[in-house]
Order: sequence, then C-alpha cells, then structure tokens
Amino acid sequence: MPTVRALTKIIAICVVLAGVTWLVFGQTVRHEFVNFDDGAYVYRNFDVAHGISFDGVKWAFTNVVAANWHPLTMLSHMLDCRLYGVTPGGHHFTNVLLHTIAVIALFLTLNWMTGALWRSAFVAAVFAIHPLHVESVAWVAERKDVLSGVFFMLSIAAYVYYTRSRTLARYALMSILFAAGLMAKPMLVTLPLVFLLLDYWPLRRLTTPFSTIPEKLPLFALSAAASVLTLLTQNPGLNSLNRIPFLWRIENACLAIIIYIRQTLLPLDLACFYPYPLKNPPFWEILISAMLVAGLTAGAWVLRNRRPYLLTGWLWYLVMLIPVVGIIQVGRQAHADRYTYLPQIGLVLIITWTIADLSRHWWQRTAVLGFLAVIVMVPLTWGAFVQTSYWHDSESLWRHDLKVANNPTAHNSLCDALLEKKKNDEAISEARRALEMEPESADVLDTLGAALTRKGQLDEALAYLNAAAESKPMLPRLHYNLGNVFLEKGEVDEAIKQFETEVRIQPNFPEARNNLANALFRKGRPKEAQTHLDTALKLNPNYAEAHNNLAIALSQTGDIREAIAQWNKTLLIQPDNLDAHCNLTWILATSPDDSVRDGSAAAAHAQRAIVLSEGKNAKIWRLAAAAYAEAGRFDDAIKAAHNGLALAEGENNAGLVRTLQANIELFQTRQPLRDVSTTASPQ
Repeated sequence: MPTVRALTKIIAICVVLAGVTWLVFGQTVRHEFVNFDDGAYVYRNFDVAHGISFDGVKWAFTNVVAANWHPLTMLSHMLDCRLYGVTPGGHHFTNVLLHTIAVIALFLTLNWMTGALWRSAFVAAVFAIHPLHVESVAWVAERKDVLSGVFFMLSIAAYVYYTRSRTLARYALMSILFAAGLMAKPMLVTLPLVFLLLDYWPLRRLTTPFSTIPEKLPLFALSAAASVLTLLTQNPGLNSLNRIPFLWRIENACLAIIIYIRQTLLPLDLACFYPYPLKNPPFWEILISAMLVAGLTAGAWVLRNRRPYLLTGWLWYLVMLIPVVGIIQVGRQAHADRYTYLPQIGLVLIITWTIADLSRHWWQRTAVLGFLAVIVMVPLTWGAFVQTSYWHDSESLWRHDLKVANNPTAHNSLCDALLEKKKNDEAISEARRALEMEPESADVLDTLGAALTRKGQLDEALAYLNAAAESKPMLPRLHYNLGNVFLEKGEVDEAIKQFETEVRIQPNFPEARNNLANALFRKGRPKEAQTHLDTALKLNPNYAEAHNNLAIALSQTGDIREAIAQWNKTLLIQPDNLDAHCNLTWILATSPDDSVRDGSAAAAHAQRAIVLSEGKNAKIWRLAAAAYAEAGRFDDAIKAAHNGLALAEGENNAGLVRTLQANIELFQTRQPLRDVSTTASPQ
C-alpha cells in the first residue's frame, strides 16, 4: 500500500493530467459537428439520434455503421443523444471525458507496472495533449478511439491484476474488458501481443520465450473472431487489389511507420486527410524507410537485455499499427493521425525511459529533467490547442486541410460545408477545383451538381449528376440531387422517380422523403405525400420543413386543425420559418370556418413574414392584407395590398396585379377575404 505522501502525490498528478487535458480540449464543447462521418455516426443517423432504447441496443449489435461493427461505440452515441439531444457540445464533452479517463488510467497502470512515478506521469502527459491525438478527441466520429482507449487501459490494468494472482475471476474480468474494447474499435485485436510484450518488460514473466502464450489462447481467439468480422464488414470499403497493388501497400506502410515517428517528434502541418499517392513514391524514400524500420528493430533486439523497454516500446508501436498501417487498405487515406492514438505510447515510453537511464549521473538531474519536460510539454500543449481549434466547424477544418494537404477530398468537403452556409459561389469554385484534380470522381461530380442546382444552373448540374450516375449509380444522395434538379425544372414525374430511387437506397433519409412529398403535392397526391412525411418525422422529429409540408398535406385533405398544430410545431423548432408564418397567416385569415379564423394571430404572423422577407415579396403583402382585413384593420389591409400591387407591377406579374386589385376593391367595401378553394398559402 502506498504511503499517504505517495498517494497524495499520485492524486495531484492525476488532477494535473486532467487539467492539462481539458485546457487543450475543453474548447470542443463549443464546437460543431463536422461533415466528415459525424453525420453517419450521429446527426444523420436517425437510429442513433432517437437515443438509447431496447430497440436501439438491438440495432447497435445487428448493424454495421461506416463499414464497421462497433456496437459499444454506437451505444455511447445513443446515450449522448438521450442525454444531450443531437447537439454537438454534449457529444464533444463525452469525448474529452473519455480521453481524460484514458489518460489517468494510463498513468496509474504504467506506474503500477514499473514503479516509475514521474516517467509514467510524463508518458501520460504526452498521451494527453500530443497534437497527433487531436483528431481522436476533437472529432465526434472518432468516439471509437477514445472509448476503445479507455477499455485498452483498463484491460492492461486487469491483466496486471491477473498476473498478481492468476484466478479465473481475474482472467474473466480481463477478458470482458478486452471484448468490450473490441466492440468499441476492432483495432484492439493486437492487445494479446501487447500483453506478451509486457510479460517481457516490465512484468518480467517470461521464463522461456513462449511460456505465457497458452494462457492467452482465448484472447487470441477473440482477436481472430474480431478480425474476421472486421474484414467481412469492411469488405465494401476495401480498396481493390487491382487499384492499389500489394507492393504499393507494403511500401506505403514502411513510409507511414516513419512518418508517424517524424510527426511524433515534430507534429507540424497535421491534416485530417492525407490522400493516397497517385503514383509510387520515389524508390529512395521507400528504401530509407524500410532500412530505418529494419535498423530500429534490430537495435531494439540487440539491446534487449540491457534496455528491455526498447524492445517492448518499439514492438508495441509496430504491433499496434498492423491493423491500420495500410497493408489491408481501407479508404483513400495514406495514413491518419488517429491511427497513432494507442501505438504512439510505445514510442514515448522508449524516449522517456531512455532519457531517464542516460541521465542517471547528470548533475542536478531532477531539476534538469523537470526543465526538459517543461520545454517539451509547453509547445506540445500549444500545438494541440491550435490544432484543436481547426476542428471548430467543417469550413474551418477543410480550409486548414487545404493549406497543408491540398487534395480533391478537402476541396469537395469544403464545397459541402459552404453549401450548408449558403455560400453557393464559393462552393461551386471548390467543387470545380476538386473536379480538376479528380475529373472522374462520382462524389465530386455529385457535389458539383448539387452546388450548381442551388445557383439555378440546372442544365449544367444535370450533366454532372448524370455523369456521376453512370459511374456510381448507387451513390448515396445522388438520386436525391437529381430529383431536386428535375423538380426545379418542372419535370415532376422524373423527380418522383429519382426521389423514390433514393428512398430505396437510403430508407432512413428524411430529406429525400420530404422532397418526394413536395413532388407528390404537385401531382395532386397529398395522401401519398403525407405517408412519406410521417416517415420523415419519425426519423427526425425536429425536421421543421417536414412539419410544414405535413401541415400542407393535412390542410389539403381537410384536417385543418391538425395542419395548424403542425405549423405551430414548425415554428417551435424554427421560429423564423417563413413558409409556416405565411401558411398560418392565410389559414387564420381566410378560412371559411369561423372557429378557425383568428385575425389578431394572422396579423402577427403576417408582420413577422414581412420582416423575414424584408418587405420585398408581393405575395406576402397580399397575405398581410388578408390578415389585416380579418382583424378589422381595413385601412391597413388596403395599404398592404397597394404595397404588394406596386411590387407585382414592377415584376410584370399580371395575374397577381389583377388579384390584388380585386382584393383592394373588396377591402374598400369593408369585407374580409375568404378562401374556399385552397387551404395553404397561395405563394
């Protein structure tokens, strides 16, 4: 048992580790989601967004998300949605909390194994705030990293506990934690090999080279099962062997191993996406990387007796990289910062213990090592803080990425981010840059088509979207974007066909169902539209536009009161929804049902609609005129109608001019307007 003084020191170190972790990553609670897998994991995954439930648990264990089976990760996202809703701050908070737990668990476990308090604290501190770990903590979709990191540390602690007294209960505890880690992220398949390394040093359990392997056979069986399951679930995402030759992948793996070492020592120009090279790297780079890997491995082996931590640390690093180093290539990245989250511990362990050993006879050793630790930690902390700030939102993330790793994926993703902010011209420019770099990419063609649709350049948009459909007809959102083009062009039947295709590809895509409903309205099929809107709102209960459209469908089928309720729900979610204000203005002002009409409420909605439209919409002035008339304010009604008339004449809208002139004549007789032909706002 540690003394009170020792325990106080351990607690103080834990507090400092937690403090520095939150100093760097606490800013993320004010960050947004990013358009890089966060949608697939949380805000566009409506099974997750509904929060944790019995059905949700069943779904998590029986479904694959982003080509991965990691049910505990998905359950953690569901729990966050139950606690915080689909708002990013709470999800970021959980990521930082889990990382903090992993940091403290690493310190306590390493200190328990080695008895080296300050060395263990330094390794944990670097793990806490190294800039390479920003991606794992600041990115909501990388919850699997920090969650698996917690189970990784706890599994090692349970293994140490088991080695102190090898009982079945302790072995079961370790196995359960290991299995949980695999269900958070299958990258932990190499953990049994890490246990073997710890047996060598610092636990020193190996009486012969393979003496502890038999006790680990059940753990290796778990790893094998997880590996097979991962290969099966990731099969759609695996790059074909023809596209990336095996030799290229071996060469890239050697380069990545050295790149991660360089980034550990000098973490500059970090990006969230490093594209796979389009051609083989220079032979000399590959040769030097391979020689360095071989030389470092040989050096660790030669020095294994004098400095056993070298072999443990180096093989910890190499072994843990095996699942993600790219020999089995998943995705289009050559390497990624997040892949160093746990492997890097081995490198930092080597550096820390080596310096501690070499400094044994230094003058004023404690003061000098403390000074060196500060020199290391201050720039790492600042670098991580700045790197974390780039993850504030999608636009910030991809603009930074383009500065350090110019590539079509970054341009394309920035286009998406700009479209979300309605910066359509900039979005089109970014998509065109992406297309110049990758002219045959269906993803880029699709994004450019969506951007051009926003600008009303429909024929050009259609050409790009059709080109994308030729190369990748099942691309998610492609048929949704095609449907939007056809709807804008007035080709309603073709729009319905495209939206229905999208719904077959992505049944849980509420935007596609909403826009399909819009198309069905135009064909006079409100009942069918209502079915799709009901589904859209089950998927996303806070979808304001779907509430508005459902109200239109209900009004067209005669259920006026429920329609009004849906418009009010729209405004609860989105108080400045112009369509809802307009529709309520019209219904409350012109309904033939006396019990529905409410002139005062209609006038209030009309005034808000005028403000939102900046008084530049002639049709809204007509709605306002009808509301004022119902409220008995006929002079105001006439003035509003004249305002709309002036705008309509300026737009050469002859039909609206005639309608407003007739309305003015009606209001001059002190009579309100009644609508017996339609129930939604005639915009």
